[in-house]
Amino acid sequence: MIEYVGENLWIGNTGNLLIILSFVCSIGAAFAYFKSVSAAEESAGWKTIARKLFYAHALSTLLLIVLLFVMIANHMYQYFYVWQHSNNSMPMRYIFACFWEGQEGSFLLWSFWHIIIGVILTRTAKEWEAPVMAVVSMVQFFLMSMLLGVYFLDYKFGSNPFLQLTREHPDFANLPFLKMPDYLSKFDGRGLNPLLQNYWMTIHPPTLFLGFALTVVPFAYAIAALWTKKYTDWQKPALAWTFAGISILGVGILMGGAWAYEALSFGGFWAWDPVENASLVPWLVLVAGAHVMIINKSGRKSFHLSFILVILSFLLILYSTFLTRSGILGNSSVHAFTDLGMSGQLLVYLLFFVFLSIFLIAKNYKQIPHESADDKLWSREFWMFIGSLVFLLSAFQIIFSTSYPVINKIFGTNMALGAGGAIKHYNSWQLPFASIILLLMAFAQFMKYKQTDSSYFFKKIRLSISLSVLITFIVSYLFGWLSFGSELLYAFLFFSSAFAVIANADYFVSMLKGKFDSAGASIAHIGFGLLLMGALISTSKSEIISKNYKMDAEFLGKEFSNDENITLLKNDTIQMGDYFVVYKGKRKEGINVVYEIEYLKFDELKKGFNYEFTLSPFIQLNDRMGNAPEPDTRHFLYKDIYTHVRYADLSEEVNNGTRHEHDEKEKTQNYTAEVGDTIFAFNAIMVLENIETKFDTAFLSSLKNPTIAVGAKIKVFDFNKNERTIMPLYTIYDSIPRVYEDTLTDLGLRIALWKINPAERKFDISVMETRKKASDFIVMKAVVFPGINILWVGCLVMAIGTFMAVRKRLKQQ
Repeated sequence: MIEYVGENLWIGNTGNLLIILSFVCSIGAAFAYFKSVSAAEESAGWKTIARKLFYAHALSTLLLIVLLFVMIANHMYQYFYVWQHSNNSMPMRYIFACFWEGQEGSFLLWSFWHIIIGVILTRTAKEWEAPVMAVVSMVQFFLMSMLLGVYFLDYKFGSNPFLQLTREHPDFANLPFLKMPDYLSKFDGRGLNPLLQNYWMTIHPPTLFLGFALTVVPFAYAIAALWTKKYTDWQKPALAWTFAGISILGVGILMGGAWAYEALSFGGFWAWDPVENASLVPWLVLVAGAHVMIINKSGRKSFHLSFILVILSFLLILYSTFLTRSGILGNSSVHAFTDLGMSGQLLVYLLFFVFLSIFLIAKNYKQIPHESADDKLWSREFWMFIGSLVFLLSAFQIIFSTSYPVINKIFGTNMALGAGGAIKHYNSWQLPFASIILLLMAFAQFMKYKQTDSSYFFKKIRLSISLSVLITFIVSYLFGWLSFGSELLYAFLFFSSAFAVIANADYFVSMLKGKFDSAGASIAHIGFGLLLMGALISTSKSEIISKNYKMDAEFLGKEFSNDENITLLKNDTIQMGDYFVVYKGKRKEGINVVYEIEYLKFDELKKGFNYEFTLSPFIQLNDRMGNAPEPDTRHFLYKDIYTHVRYADLSEEVNNGTRHEHDEKEKTQNYTAEVGDTIFAFNAIMVLENIETKFDTAFLSSLKNPTIAVGAKIKVFDFNKNERTIMPLYTIYDSIPRVYEDTLTDLGLRIALWKINPAERKFDISVMETRKKASDFIVMKAVVFPGINILWVGCLVMAIGTFMAVRKRLKQQ
């Protein structure tokens, strides 16, 4: 193998040493903390050693992160990770995105948050430090093992971000430029995935991974409690961390929805993608666990369930890691990582903590305090307990359906989500669960712990119920939700959302007297109600306004339905919904091709158009990974107009914001096609329908009776919905081939069949175009989302409420 000629190899060598140091120190810290718990007489000494080892682990991990950033920022392509995730044309603002795009970088990001949390715990956990940090250090041991990149008995442990390109991909070693001292100046990286070149990529993953990392703290406290047999004391220090995990992980999930809505072209904010589900499920279980912990704080003894839920939330984080990184979701999710050969290692990581948790719960089950008497129906803790179970059932349904690929692989089954797709499948289950949760959020706070007088309770909630029923009836009448069927379920969900919002606002005013210090839960519940209300209205009443009445798009394929797509010729004005739209042209901005669409409204009085606004969806060009369309959205107070380009001709030259109009006499393009293939001309679409070999005698006589005559039957579609058939001929006469063109003068087309390959059933067709005027066009989809801002306001309010709840728990602690 040819070694690199160049500098900076010391960074890779240093990085490898730091990975080993971090790995060894993490297991050393875990062992020392374990000894600190088990060796009572030498506890202080072992704790000191453990702290030093954990700090060494933290320092080496931080240095690893710094080295990887330096490598990416300086385009050190001699390292495979840098080559794979960055390139010379990438803006520097995406340097962070490159860092955590790959598995190795995201593992480092996760470890970074763990060490920050671990350092805080060494200063604040007090008597809980040793058992809690033993668990955290053990988690870090497994995470760092994912970065080793070493072989043992032909099995590779981890994937090292400091591997050299030629060692990871030996094919590169034989390229001539790698032998030259200046090869780096002539080399470019593979680059960042086009879909990830967005500012959300710089803020969403760190937030989400901080949420993942925070779940380890209540988990560690729960394991520590079972280990040390302190079955009740752990919940007080763990509760604030639990709510911190709920708030940060919740914000991370909501950021993902906002990113999808803004940058992806599926037209929405939540598609029930398996990777999206994998982050939602631990959050649902953690919310359930936090509410059970609050019940326990009030005097009820539901410690068994609190142990199970808190432990399960972290185990589900590990399971989601396995799902997204093992490659098993590769065909069912756009977000999943490819398999780097670590699926077995990830499974060991998961199963270690699963079996540890089962062992400790089983061993201590009978000693864990439990409630001897049943809760009373008219008590707050009873309905909070029911709410936690509903959250758990909701999470179970999502994770079970998300795990279909795993189940199919293990048992050889063929389970699928059904003909309606993921959205219909999950909504059919989750809408009832959401409605129940919202109802519980609405009335449970008006109940007292232990026992509530029923007359007092109904007196308190009657105003909220009355207003909710009235508003629901009005909205359902306007939206047409009063008929039986799925629309009635929408009406019930809207009532539940309105009841949750109004009841919690009433509780804040009438019961809390406007005191914000105690209002975190009420404000979070209001936000959750608004979020689901906005999701319901914006999705159920969304309207596709891009419909083809004048033009045609279906000739591009079945996915370009005229009921959902509109074809726009440059400078042509076409009605679309309440607007008239004009495609003004395209321009090149860096690697993006931007399409300008003007929206107009017709003024009846002036008998003319008034300009309203311009939207600029674009297509990001990427030769290596494929082009990526990104939408543009016009935001109004009461609705959004969401647009993205479904099809555009990217072959034309675009320069300095101006499309070049070519006034050529003729341009010839050759194509090799099979029957059924589509050929795109400049202002027409052609489909090779069939190959004809039988002709009448008179026709052959006009061709001087060739020994062979073959005709290509081609259907031609232009952009005015005109359809016609042509047939260029290929003949052989006296062993001499002769070609007969077919011509469409109005389109400036001459088509010839000039070569045939009978064995492969392939045919070479020449298309000669005379262009006098460019026919630039795009196919666009536009959707109106009414009430979408209710959802975004709900997200913000819920985030504020959960942060207020964290603040309150910290003050109490």
